[in-house]
Amino acid sequence: MKLKLLAVGTRMPSWVEAGFEEYHKRMPAELKLDLIEIPLNPKGKASSSQSKENQGQALLKAINKQDRVIALDVLGKSMSTEFLATQLSSWQMNGQDICLLIGGPDGLSSGCLDRADMKWSLSDLTMPHPLVRILLMEQLYRAWTINKN
Repeated sequence: MKLKLLAVGTRMPSWVEAGFEEYHKRMPAELKLDLIEIPLNPKGKASSSQSKENQGQALLKAINKQDRVIALDVLGKSMSTEFLATQLSSWQMNGQDICLLIGGPDGLSSGCLDRADMKWSLSDLTMPHPLVRILLMEQLYRAWTINKN
């Protein structure tokens, strides 16, 4: 199983890169996550809905047909950390590659949400997309530590 994080946005603030990297280096070899960044559309070049669609198309191009897709979305299903640990174990047993999608400031396109096998909400709060990277990595690391006791 491979984990891929497909995230809209490049050139993250240093605190985001440091937080992400801290948890990334803690992950075991069998759960190393590949980060693929999709550029934001330049402001003013397209409407926010068109930008979201363009970013969605770029995200979809990075997904393989056989990948299991998990879209991070405020309207998705909430999970406890213990349930995430169970999910992570199940994903590992299945062996299917996992793509985790993080949208930009306007969220994910309808195409990305339609392609998702699961929609996951980290919180009822709307969070800035850079912060989601850190929270996601921390939760994956925590789920792994639960599975390893």
